Amino acid sequence: MSKGDHVRVHRGAYWHHGIDAGDGTVVHFTGEIFDSGNATIDRTPLDAFLLGGKLAIVKYARTLPVEEVIRRAESRLGERGYSVLFRNCEHFATWAKLGDDDSRSEQIDTVATSSAGTAAAGAATAAGLGIVSAGGTVAGLSGSGIMSGLAAAGGVVGGGAVAGLGVLGAGPIAITTLAMNRVLRDDDRLADEERSARAVGRAATVTGAIGGSMASVAAVSTAGVAGLSGAGITSGLSAIGATVGGGMAAGTVLTVAAPAAAAVGYGAYRAACWLLGSR
Repeated sequence: MSKGDHVRVHRGAYWHHGIDAGDGTVVHFTGEIFDSGNATIDRTPLDAFLLGGKLAIVKYARTLPVEEVIRRAESRLGERGYSVLFRNCEHFATWAKLGDDDSRSEQIDTVATSSAGTAAAGAATAAGLGIVSAGGTVAGLSGSGIMSGLAAAGGVVGGGAVAGLGVLGAGPIAITTLAMNRVLRDDDRLADEERSARAVGRAATVTGAIGGSMASVAAVSTAGVAGLSGAGITSGLSAIGATVGGGMAAGTVLTVAAPAAAAVGYGAYRAACWLLGSR
């Protein structure tokens, strides 16, 4: 820890951030996240900032000069107006370290992007089920209707019902991958260890999505009557749906959504952070 460092401490469900003033104090938004009305940018002793937690330093490849970081942080002493979404402790610390155009909060970006990606992937899955219901020669979500719809979807790429599962799963896969790539985007101002961990996470997201898609098809082929014949697919989807108390339609939703749920990228990123010591 040295003067001008961006420091943080884990407070259970979130990280609390500040700027080391170089004299045993930290400039930060005082007050807890659930008591934002009383939050003020203040200078407090390090112990009061940590509250028994373990100090961590956010690493950067390049930032503003140390004295400029301190000047910026101290220029806002006494300010109020805390907002967890738009003006929180991490926004303040990154603003002091990087400049006027770089007030950011990775915590908020991660939650917002992941939530939006999850919602969009769910919508894509629901839309896929609608395509299955209406796209084949037999309408509805009966066994024959689902098989007809899957065959019609697969026919778009010159395949059958199995290919149809892949076609319908492509939407959730793409949305999940885009969301995780946004969360783990590269930034040349970050430390090399952090950039490497993010690259691992982005690659793992793609690998996890592809692996999840293959695993979904494999699950269908083995859950009921073995194989990927019409009877095998029907049986497999029904068996998968039964795990949540549903039938073939529920099994179709779970199979199509599974690749999106297989976004292991963030887990790989966190593991890489631990191995590389970036966070």
